[in-house]
Amino acid sequence: MKYIFTLLFVSLSTVSFSQDSLSLEYYLPKNTTYNPQIPTPQSILGYIPGKWHVTHDKLVSYMQALAAASPRITIEDRGKTFEDRPLLLLTITSEKNHNILKDIQKKHVELTKSGSNQISTDGLPAIIYQGFSIHGNEPSGSNASLIAAYYLAAAQGQEIENLLNDVVILLDPSLNPDGLQRFAYWANTNKSKNMSTDPQDREYSEIWPGGRTNHYWFDMNRDWLPVQLPESQARIATFHKWYPNILTDHHEMGSNSTFFFQPGIQSRTHPLTPKLNQELTKKIANYHTKALDNIGSLYYTEENFDDFYYGKGSTFPDINGGIGILFEQGSSRGHAQQTDNGVLTFPFTIKNQFTAALSTLEAAKSMRKELLEYKRDFYNNARKEDAKDAYIFGNEKDGASSFHLAEILKKHQVQLYEVKQDVIIQNTYFKKGHSYMVPKNQRQKRLLKAIFEKRTSFQDSLFYDISAWTFPLAFNLDYTDNASYAHIGDEILDLAHRKIAPVTKSDYAYLLEWHEYYTPRALYQILSKGIRAKVGTKPFSLENKDYDYGTILIPVQNQKLDKDELHAFLQKTGLDNHIDIANVSTGLTKGIDLGSDKFRPLSIPKIGLFTGNGITSYDSGEIWHLMDQRYDIPITKLTTDNLTRTELSVYTHIILPNSWKESINNQNVEKLKKWVLNGGTLIGYRNTAKFFKDKDFMKIEFATPENDAKNISFEQKQDFFGAQVIGGAIFEAKTDRSHPINFGYKKDKIALFRNTTLFIKPDKQSYNNPIQYTKNPLLSGYISKKNLDSLPGTVPFKCNQLGKGKVILFTDNTNFRGFWYGTNKLLMNAIFFSDEM
Repeated sequence: MKYIFTLLFVSLSTVSFSQDSLSLEYYLPKNTTYNPQIPTPQSILGYIPGKWHVTHDKLVSYMQALAAASPRITIEDRGKTFEDRPLLLLTITSEKNHNILKDIQKKHVELTKSGSNQISTDGLPAIIYQGFSIHGNEPSGSNASLIAAYYLAAAQGQEIENLLNDVVILLDPSLNPDGLQRFAYWANTNKSKNMSTDPQDREYSEIWPGGRTNHYWFDMNRDWLPVQLPESQARIATFHKWYPNILTDHHEMGSNSTFFFQPGIQSRTHPLTPKLNQELTKKIANYHTKALDNIGSLYYTEENFDDFYYGKGSTFPDINGGIGILFEQGSSRGHAQQTDNGVLTFPFTIKNQFTAALSTLEAAKSMRKELLEYKRDFYNNARKEDAKDAYIFGNEKDGASSFHLAEILKKHQVQLYEVKQDVIIQNTYFKKGHSYMVPKNQRQKRLLKAIFEKRTSFQDSLFYDISAWTFPLAFNLDYTDNASYAHIGDEILDLAHRKIAPVTKSDYAYLLEWHEYYTPRALYQILSKGIRAKVGTKPFSLENKDYDYGTILIPVQNQKLDKDELHAFLQKTGLDNHIDIANVSTGLTKGIDLGSDKFRPLSIPKIGLFTGNGITSYDSGEIWHLMDQRYDIPITKLTTDNLTRTELSVYTHIILPNSWKESINNQNVEKLKKWVLNGGTLIGYRNTAKFFKDKDFMKIEFATPENDAKNISFEQKQDFFGAQVIGGAIFEAKTDRSHPINFGYKKDKIALFRNTTLFIKPDKQSYNNPIQYTKNPLLSGYISKKNLDSLPGTVPFKCNQLGKGKVILFTDNTNFRGFWYGTNKLLMNAIFFSDEM
């Protein structure tokens, strides 16, 4: 019987699914005429959208052709991705509005400012930002943008004229060009003439890392607030030029799902989001309901998703006076796939996305006045909230990290000021040139609160994403949220790195403290030039200056460069990396002398990074990005599938990011272990802790909290276990600053991001616990009581000797989403100073 069923399934799943009958009329509204002078998608692409997955280059060609043909459309190239693909934006509205577009834009910005009650909204169009496929392997959005752009350019009649008079559409056809291109290649090259709808077909199982992410494997739908990536920077610049009334974010989800639109789960909405925001979202949802009912599509709302983390596209507008809306379409993951709801075709997914795009515009037209008043009131009400003081943040030892947080604030149109002079506030020293002041009483008051606040109490215990992101903690900065205006200096209009003093020529040696963010880049440049350098393992004082653990010594004598060449090189290195390099004239110090063996020689690292099947692409991509973009340190991306043929002896360090399954077989485990025994340093993250323990790389004892369900019904089971997840929160740990893993950190406490429940018991020898969670570790975010009770005293870092080599473990991600600047140096210390651990 089982054999018969299998044959039946296969025969059904390989039935030829013909798309020959597909036409543009399948998507478009009935009883509408279209301007024949406007090119159809198929006239440029060579096929009807849905027959193939559009590649980004063809999408660009069509959008450019539309803009050239239609007076309703202008097109803008706002920058490039890492792979040099253009970041396009189409502005679509009536010809009348195009003629006064600057005035419309000006009024929308003025609605966010003081005195906005003087602005008349009569006749003022609403602004709708429609963004498609920020996850490249969720392609129905970008493919639907072809249909939407054509409809808006070519449709004729009073209905479309009225719509375009009442709205200005900012159409972003591909939020992730690199990922879209990667996935389109996969889906198209694996498509059969006789399409297989069997979910096991190769077409529906893209290879690692997949097309979801950008070039460096970042999930860009978490970067709206941190703004670390070029794609994000382009769209955030657009956002703040307009402050859209509605922003739509078109996604896909599991193939067995139907179609989701917001609102999500109400109890998980961030408390800073006004209740009216969710009420308006519900009102807009009525338009989606009607439109999807009309085409017979199944859907759901107010389940699964939430509006808590402001770094997502559908939530970011909520803290900026707009309405963010998430659409999630069940994914065909190719061209046609068998699902619980029957065969799900790619054209059908496109049609649903297009339908939702139009229903959004219909809602915006009908609710135009409400949306405009909501934006005005959002900022007016914010101005009434008490705010008589300012935020101040900085690090007198690390001006670059302070600068990069200031840079994010500037991108969000926050007013920044210098500190008038060096000042001590609440026993914390804020140095002029290394610190910034941010008055609370400004337009972005609520956004600032979202960025700076610490929150530990919540209405709900479940989160779709992280529950904390307090930026000063992420950047390892000192800060206070109640600084007096008396300390405010000049406003910073053109943000720049602090000025670096010229390096004075020395005949003896140069010293470089390890605190600044870009010191690892400088050290790599020094070592790659063949210059001898050493690290000081103890503090000392010399020529009226104190030097901390981790100070880098560069002797003048016995170098490949002569004195003048060395001076010129270090002069450039200091300027390029925003670091101070001191010259000294003697080796005699208070503490360890410069000739002491407590200065340990350094060698240039040769780094391998595991990627491929079994490895979390986000984690490996963040490390790749850190090395490649921030520190200019070359790494070799090793693939787990090719490990048998990989010559490991050429690497000094290999990084094993988080693994979600057994990614290294037993034969290669022994190969990797032999490499460590012969002197290599293996650095692991997160779930590699279990791998290290099981494969005898490291002795680890886990603390496991009891998790018995009491008085929990079957219906509550999922929520019960979901509440035990640490989705992303911030915790305090104490540090042993004399340990090389902590070189460059000025305090004996550090804020750590954590999203695992790996609790490791400390070593019996206290010196082997250089980072250890404090008795009351929670700084910001949600953690269940059971997990919080288990965390104090456990360790997020371990290092042990294995033969001639080292095994180093971090239980959590020190490079989270590219904006956790404050712990990047932990990884760099593990690389440069592993021999001293």
